[in-house]
Amino acid sequence: MQLNYFNRPYFENGAIKKISEVLKAQGIKNPLICTDPGLSSIGMTDRIRNLISNEFSSSFYEETPANPTEKAVDEALELYKANDCDGVIGFGGGSSIDLAKAVALMANHKGNLIDYSVNEGGYEKITETMPMIAIPTTSGTGSEVSVGSLITMNDGRKLIFASPHLIPNAAICDPELTIGLPPVLTAGSGMDALTHCIEAILSPINDPPAEAVGIDGIEKIIKEESLIKACKDGQDKEARWNMMMASTEGAMAFSKGLGAVHSMSHALGANQELRLHHGTLNAVILPSVLRFNKDHVGNKYSRIARAMGKNESIDLANEIEKLNEEIGIPSNLAEMGVSEDMIPKLVAHAITDPSNLTTPRLPSQEEWEKLFLECI
Repeated sequence: MQLNYFNRPYFENGAIKKISEVLKAQGIKNPLICTDPGLSSIGMTDRIRNLISNEFSSSFYEETPANPTEKAVDEALELYKANDCDGVIGFGGGSSIDLAKAVALMANHKGNLIDYSVNEGGYEKITETMPMIAIPTTSGTGSEVSVGSLITMNDGRKLIFASPHLIPNAAICDPELTIGLPPVLTAGSGMDALTHCIEAILSPINDPPAEAVGIDGIEKIIKEESLIKACKDGQDKEARWNMMMASTEGAMAFSKGLGAVHSMSHALGANQELRLHHGTLNAVILPSVLRFNKDHVGNKYSRIARAMGKNESIDLANEIEKLNEEIGIPSNLAEMGVSEDMIPKLVAHAITDPSNLTTPRLPSQEEWEKLFLECI
C-alpha cells in the first residue's frame, strides 16, 4: 500500500525489504544511517545493512541519544561529510529520525543549527535539505511524515525545528519492525500517538481533514484496543499495524498544531540528567491538561469520546488515567524523578514553547506552575 499525504510512505508488513528500491528512487548512493545504540545491540543495524544492495555505500551513526542533542547532530554531520554522503536515513524511534532531519538540514545550510529553530525565526530560513528517508521502529512520534524535529541544544533548551522541507522525502513504515518492542516502550510510544491525535483535534485551527485523521487514529488506538493488545502481546501483527498507522495519522493530524501537553513535555525532555521518554511524559501530563482545557473546546470532548467508543458523558481525563494504569504508565512525574524544585525552570521553558501557539487555553505563569505541580 502507498499512501499519499505530505510524502510517500511505503506502508506494509515487510516494507523494509524495499530499502534499496527507495534509495534508488531518491537518488541516494552514499547514505548516512542515523540510529541508536539499542537497535545496534539487538542486531537491527546489521539487518538493514544486509538488506541494502552492494551498489550503495552506507555509513552508520549509532549514538543517537534518547532525546537527540546538538552535540549528536554535530558528530553525525562530521561523519556525513567525512564519508562524502549524499543523503540521510533515520532508522529508529522519533529520536533517530529527528536527528537525521537535523543532519539533512545542516548538510547544506550555513551557520549554526540554532539559527533554524522556530524560536529564532528559522521556519522561513529552511530551504530544500539533502534527501532523507525515515524508517520508524516505534509507533508514536509519526516523525516520518511530520514537518518537525526536536533537538536539545547545548544551552539546555529543547527546541523545535519545523519546515515542509524537513518532511522526509520517503518513509518506509513496516509494522513488523515494531514486533517485540518491550511493553514499556510500546505503551509510552502509543500514548505519544494518542496525545498527538487528541491535541491536534483540540487545536483551535480550523482544519476538518486533519481532525478527521486524528479521529481515525483515536479509533484505532482505543476503540479497537490496539494499544492494549500490543502491550499485552507484542507479536500481535494486527495491533502493531494499527498502532503504526495511528502513529502516522497522529503526525498528519498535528499539522494543525499541538498544545500545552507538548509544551510541558518538551520542557521536561530537555533535562539531560533524567533523560525522560517523551511519549511517557505526554501520557502522564495529558489528564491534567484535559481538565484544564475542558470548558474551552466546545463539543470536542464528546467527539473524542465517541471515537474512543465511549459514552459522550465520560470524564475524558479519568479515562486516560485508567488507560495509563492498565498499560503500566507511571501515575505521576515524581515517579519519573521530577521534583517540585524543578518547576520554575520548567515553567520558563514551557512558556516559550511554540506549541502554545495552538493550545486552546493558554496558561498564565501561575497556571503553568499549578499544572506541573498537579502532575508531580
